[in-house]
Amino acid sequence: MTENTDISGSQAPEHDVGTEPLVRKRGLMSPLTRRILALNVLALAILVGGLLYLGEYRKSLIETKLTALQTQGEVLAASLGEGAVTTGFIDRPHLVPFLAKGMIIRLVEPTGVRARLFGVDGALLADSLTLPGAGRAVSSRDLPEREGFRSWLNGLFDRIDSLFFSTNGPLSAPEAVPYSEPKIPGAIDFDEVMSALHGKSARTLRADRGEGMILYVAVPVRRYKLIVGAILLSREGEDILATLRSVRLDILKIFAVTLAVTVLLSLYLASTIAQPIHHLAEAAERVRRHHDRHVAIPDFTGQEDEIGDLSGALRDMTAALWQRMDAIESFAADVAHEIKNPLTSLRSAVETAANVKDPEQQRKLLAVVLDDIQRIDRLISDISDASRLDAELSRATRTPVDVAGLLTTLSDMHSTTSGGGKPTLTVEAETGTDLQVPAIEGRLVQVFRNLIANAVSFSPLEGRITCRVTRESSEDGDLVTVAIEDQGPGIPENKRETIFERFYTERPEGEKFGIHSGLGLSISRQIVEAHSGTLRAENLTGEDGKVGGARFTVRLPCE
Repeated sequence: MTENTDISGSQAPEHDVGTEPLVRKRGLMSPLTRRILALNVLALAILVGGLLYLGEYRKSLIETKLTALQTQGEVLAASLGEGAVTTGFIDRPHLVPFLAKGMIIRLVEPTGVRARLFGVDGALLADSLTLPGAGRAVSSRDLPEREGFRSWLNGLFDRIDSLFFSTNGPLSAPEAVPYSEPKIPGAIDFDEVMSALHGKSARTLRADRGEGMILYVAVPVRRYKLIVGAILLSREGEDILATLRSVRLDILKIFAVTLAVTVLLSLYLASTIAQPIHHLAEAAERVRRHHDRHVAIPDFTGQEDEIGDLSGALRDMTAALWQRMDAIESFAADVAHEIKNPLTSLRSAVETAANVKDPEQQRKLLAVVLDDIQRIDRLISDISDASRLDAELSRATRTPVDVAGLLTTLSDMHSTTSGGGKPTLTVEAETGTDLQVPAIEGRLVQVFRNLIANAVSFSPLEGRITCRVTRESSEDGDLVTVAIEDQGPGIPENKRETIFERFYTERPEGEKFGIHSGLGLSISRQIVEAHSGTLRAENLTGEDGKVGGARFTVRLPCE
């Protein structure tokens, strides 16, 4: 299996990470823009379609016209009952046809309504449509409109009405009665007239295939509460249709303006979403394909919205990615350097041993070989642990850990395993205080074991190491603080941060070289920071200002 980077940090040939671009080329309009535009226009179209239906408004118009027609019929019936009825001492009151015709001409002509008068026997006595001198406004038609947009639009409205209401005409209603005008009409042809002859006014919608919808109202003609006939008024629904057309045309005008505003606002909204996302995707693609740390992710954080949050997150992620890659390269270089030292010593010892005949010298050289092999083994173990650390810390589940109890256990183990003359380890913890923290217990044990081992190696014989566990409050919440103090020589002032670097070793005088890898403190700080805590080092000074030891302080959040 080939690798991109060898152990010395040199760059190996790159693998092809994908030749197909992940960012699609956009046309005149991005798919997201089309979706936003389609959804906004569709919602507006549904709303306008509902308004254009005008079902309730249409019913209200018809009801208003029928009510007005009935009122007009009642006035005409009352007039006929007073002025067109003859009474005698022997005969019952009855309508006088020529008087009724004259009154109908005078009363109906200015209204544009067709009036028909029926006698009590059901015979047609007068019809304003055939009376000499009577107005023929009911049957009159406007001149056909010229072919054009208005004519096409009115035809479209008529077709829509025919689909929604009936197939009998452009203004037919579901409750309209299909009807064809007979050549010689009688009262029997009109149910409302028969109802009026029985003393009850009635009104009906009739759907005539030639005339469209026609409104009918029949009112009884009375003389002293005696029914002497019935008057039938009718009018076409063309004016209702014209009113509906006018309202719909106004709605369409408003729709056109609203549609233009909606399209412009949708394009603006899409530009604030689609374009920034496209720019971010292009920048991410350049980072993926070009491997250039100078590729800048566009900064949209000034928008203070989700796009800005995404931009900031991508910028931070890219910076963290390069930082991680730099750390990997640096770690690889450090590993190569640290392993080369014992390998060089090992090779020199082996080459020398081949030429040395003295058994004593050979034993010394073999001891050097053994030490170098142990050192390499230790380095590889620590390097392997360090390389797995990030993945383990990100996956492991954290549980409540009693820090005081953990340190007490480590103190007991130290007392049991340490021989005579070794430093003593004591734990001082606050009583009656919750000293638990959410942590990965195994890794927390590793931190404190490293710090205790470091304190033991620098402490004098019969010295004392103290672990103080307290709980304190801060602006970010409560913290559990562990201070591990020794009585050693302390830390050089210019090395307080250097000691946490990888492979750095600062060992006491007389200690055998190579028994430490220099990764303990670095790994300890990495673990503590992964738990959102801090690890700091400082010197203990007495009243005279002299250094009396070192203190390593670990602070971990309680929640």
